[in-house]
Amino acid sequence: MVKTTMALKVFITGSTGKLGRELVKVFPDALAPTREENDITDGKAVFEHIDKHRPNILIHCAALTGVRECEDNKETAWRVNVEGTKNLAEACEKAVRNCYFVYISTACVFYGDRGNYVETDTPYPKNFYSLTKLLGEFIVKYSNLNKWLIIRTNFVAREKWPYPKAFVDRYGTYLFADDLARAIKTVLGTKVTGILHVCGEKKLSMFDLARITTPDVKPMSLAEYNGPPLTIDMSLKSIRIKPFRLTK
Repeated sequence: MVKTTMALKVFITGSTGKLGRELVKVFPDALAPTREENDITDGKAVFEHIDKHRPNILIHCAALTGVRECEDNKETAWRVNVEGTKNLAEACEKAVRNCYFVYISTACVFYGDRGNYVETDTPYPKNFYSLTKLLGEFIVKYSNLNKWLIIRTNFVAREKWPYPKAFVDRYGTYLFADDLARAIKTVLGTKVTGILHVCGEKKLSMFDLARITTPDVKPMSLAEYNGPPLTIDMSLKSIRIKPFRLTK
């Protein structure tokens, strides 16, 4: 008698974003609809999409991530980051409850006054973006899904720094998006659940990070910044897994 195995179906939200594009590379057979094809703020359409495709793994990285953008557009940020996550979780609860639901969160759920946060530390959002991401965590954590994973991380795309300057006094344990995508694939292979910090080995300032891809970027300090509150030290540690290497 020949044994058959179920084909693995990976579903990626936010597939056109910085991380999503890299995830599609490491999961080349994944279902990766665009925002137009799968608007996560439309609960009915989300359910129909999930019910049709019935993924084994859903990696949810679609989000409004700009701190200033979220602060200036709170209703949109709420619909995408909170209600969008709720729609996806509820759709999986109803259609594919055994789906491995992977939520990409952020180091910014912590206040950022001391850094080196571990999975068991208490979150304390400092701005509206951080609040919406933490609420997304709560939706996943207290859902009726059988298997979920919340990944807290901090990453940037491996491309030219998008601003003329970068902070010398704002820190994180960064990964590039392609590093993070490979790390996520590794982590999912272990079938780990719960809350997990997926981070780089070293704490870097944003300026030092920016100089890797943009050597002529200029330094600036938080004293020069005028805008919504920012986390200062976003560095993470994990008490569950080893850190990953930021490749240069």
